[in-house]
Amino acid sequence: MKTKKAISLKTLTKSSAWDIQESDVFRLLEEASKDADFKDNLRHYTDILKSAFEIETIVVDKPEVVSKYEDRGFKVGLVKVCENVNEKWAIKKRPILRVTDLSYENIHHVSARQLVEVLDRNFGGGWESLPQSIQDIIESGFDISTTTLPTSRIHRPGGMYEKKTNDGYEVLEIPKGTWTEAIFVKAKPEVERPRMKFDQDAVNKRDDLDEDSDLDKDEDLPENNFNDQDEDEDAMDDDKINEEIYRTQLDEDPVELSDDLNLEDDEGDENY
Repeated sequence: MKTKKAISLKTLTKSSAWDIQESDVFRLLEEASKDADFKDNLRHYTDILKSAFEIETIVVDKPEVVSKYEDRGFKVGLVKVCENVNEKWAIKKRPILRVTDLSYENIHHVSARQLVEVLDRNFGGGWESLPQSIQDIIESGFDISTTTLPTSRIHRPGGMYEKKTNDGYEVLEIPKGTWTEAIFVKAKPEVERPRMKFDQDAVNKRDDLDEDSDLDKDEDLPENNFNDQDEDEDAMDDDKINEEIYRTQLDEDPVELSDDLNLEDDEGDENY
């Protein structure tokens, strides 16, 4: 059996917050209040806790007010927010009643039976009627398969229904006239992702190799065989060529206008 690691407010995450209850929250807050940086980190702690709990500060500390919170399922207790300052908080675990209450943080903290109850409470059109975002959240924690058959055949011996239930799946049946859609639900094992560890010596060695490689690149660069004088001479040669072309064009005989040009059009214009 896998043993759970000890949880503190400093190690608490939005996912592991679903593992604890209201009494645990007050205990963790009391333990953390002894740390010197508790006041500075309190906002961060409450942001994480609020992903799994409803937290309200009781401003009017009267028995009738506290009683109303307790009637709504809240646990009430004192929290030391800073030196010599205590506040009374009301805390309640967020319920998962609708599919919209499901999240990537809490999906692994819901059993297959609970999920079937949530789906049954919200369903009507079947699995495909769920938004894709909700389907993605559910399938991140559960193996889901569906079948739609005539109601008279859904429970036939040796069929999919019998095989799935024998394999540990929970089933939700949704009647659709003379047909029935069966949704099979089974929790996936939660897999911890391995974290990559970097060898600092290897990183430093790689950096040294990169620096040596850069130095080698500089040494292998060919020498610049071009000089300013050659470039100036090339530029002067280009100027001479352009000057010759320009001069040649000017020396060509201009085209003379013929005296025999027909000016009838001009005369026609004058007569007009």
